[in-house]
Amino acid sequence: MSTLRETIELVRQRIEQAAKRPMNEENTKATLIEPVLRVLGWDVEDVDEVQREFKVKSTDKPVDYGLLVVRTPRLFIEAKAFGMNLDDRRWANQIMGYASVAGVEWIVLTDGDEWRIYNSHAPVAVDEKLFRTVKISEDSPLLLETLELLAKDRMEENRIEVLWRAEFVDSQVRSVLDSLFSADNDMLLVNYVGGRAKSLTAEEVRASLARCQATFDFPVQPNPTSPRKAPRAPKVAKLGTGNKDHQAVTVQHLIESGLLVPPVKLERTYKGTELTATLLPDGRVKVGDQVYDSVSQAAGAARASVIGLRDNGRYPATNGWEFWRTQGPGGEATTLDALRQRHLTR
Repeated sequence: MSTLRETIELVRQRIEQAAKRPMNEENTKATLIEPVLRVLGWDVEDVDEVQREFKVKSTDKPVDYGLLVVRTPRLFIEAKAFGMNLDDRRWANQIMGYASVAGVEWIVLTDGDEWRIYNSHAPVAVDEKLFRTVKISEDSPLLLETLELLAKDRMEENRIEVLWRAEFVDSQVRSVLDSLFSADNDMLLVNYVGGRAKSLTAEEVRASLARCQATFDFPVQPNPTSPRKAPRAPKVAKLGTGNKDHQAVTVQHLIESGLLVPPVKLERTYKGTELTATLLPDGRVKVGDQVYDSVSQAAGAARASVIGLRDNGRYPATNGWEFWRTQGPGGEATTLDALRQRHLTR
């Protein structure tokens, strides 16, 4: 069985050939895209895993590929002919629309060479939903790691969500740090430094900061890559008892281990109001007629129904693991966080 490195080399050779003559979309799919999907563990001949021209409803516009885990769409891929300009905003907006209808978080826009990965659920503008961009024709150190995130087993483990969250948070923090050193906001930093270095005047601190060349880097730790094995059956991650492992436990882990058997009723009395929700088999949470992708997002929406949205129009930040109450395996009232700890103890 070919490894990802070997397949990338094969696709690179085909890209070099395609640069000499036009390649339509169907040939792009067959010769550049589907070989990558196969080596990433997706059975492109099994309609329970990969559906071409995927539609949620017969009246919907199709997406080129719907990649499914346990018959649930987890990743959409929109393919364009090799060499087509992916900067055209129509393509990203189009697949965002597909994902919104289907409730799919992760989408890929590709011409067989460039692979753009978006988080369709990110509460930001379309341009900021872009997670990673790599080109097979370019020898980027993140190429293998990025494509590995699209592997079937990695999608089952939701590894991409962990990295997205880290990079999304890092970008917000970097923006704030950069603003501290800007001419418009530098007095915030001057006042802080002056409060610590009391022997210095504000003018001295400001002059020193003007000489300072500050850069902020949040390096991604690449995962060692190795030849891919044959696709394996989903499994519950082996986790320890540390805080990072605790946070790595997902609702799906609790379902797979039998601590939660959907549909699960979630409850909370908040400011005298009885709030209820339903945990669905795919790990999403339904509040009223709306379905949310996480217990925390659902908790924020439930709180907003009582206290309203924040000034920026978003739901109030809420830890759904602590917010919701449900019945434990023994019939006792418990939080989802307590069930997460029980999973680790096992």
